[in-house]
Amino acid sequence: MLIIVNIIIMQNNKSNKKIYRQSVQGWYLERVLFLVAGIFIISSLFFVLMGFSNAIYFTLFVGLILVNFSLTGYCPMSILLNKIGIKEK
Repeated sequence: MLIIVNIIIMQNNKSNKKIYRQSVQGWYLERVLFLVAGIFIISSLFFVLMGFSNAIYFTLFVGLILVNFSLTGYCPMSILLNKIGIKEK
């Protein structure tokens, strides 16, 4: 039964080959922005696990900024990265 399900899934995936992948040929603004957000979230998680429970508010702040960016297109970190010389793609 499991083999039949896997075959059906593989056949469906062959027809829907839409995999989103960004180029990694350089450090453009959008790529650095994702890197910075990931580092902020992982580091605040590390601090929470080390006992600094107030670091969870930093994670909340980063999440709110990401939601704000997706809804409005305004991102303070992208403005800062652009000012220090990182170019858009």
